[in-house]
Amino acid sequence: MNFFEDLKVGQRREVGSFTFTSGAIKTFAAKFDPQRFHLSEEEGRKSLFGGLAASGWHVGSVGMKLLVLDSQRRASEALARGEEVAVWGPSPGFRELRWIKPVLAGDTISFASEIETLRTSASRPEWGILEARHSGTNQRGELVFSMLAIAFVPRRNKGA
Repeated sequence: MNFFEDLKVGQRREVGSFTFTSGAIKTFAAKFDPQRFHLSEEEGRKSLFGGLAASGWHVGSVGMKLLVLDSQRRASEALARGEEVAVWGPSPGFRELRWIKPVLAGDTISFASEIETLRTSASRPEWGILEARHSGTNQRGELVFSMLAIAFVPRRNKGA
């Protein structure tokens, strides 16, 4: 993971893709969002989605998993090169969560993250604050998911 000083506004990273199968959609929905159009193909077809639709929470959860796995992979690679790896702090939250288009059974969503803002924390100058747009795009190139995530990032030069 990068230190705050290594990051730039506009920096983008592709974090992976996932195909939402009917089985995965139904399993997630049964546990966490048991609405009819997430649990049944027939009910999904009768809904305004027009098919079995993944829960927006499922889409966001998959995006988060891919983001974490990509971060872990990048940290392992940096350690193997002998580089110092920054340990990021917690996230104080997110804004602007949008489920833009339905994700239907069989859709493959590619997830990415792009830095929108960077600033030093006023109360904790050893930390920077990053805002990044996490997004998901389907196989047709349509944006289906977006949120603005916030994270604390350690500064290499804590006193600067």
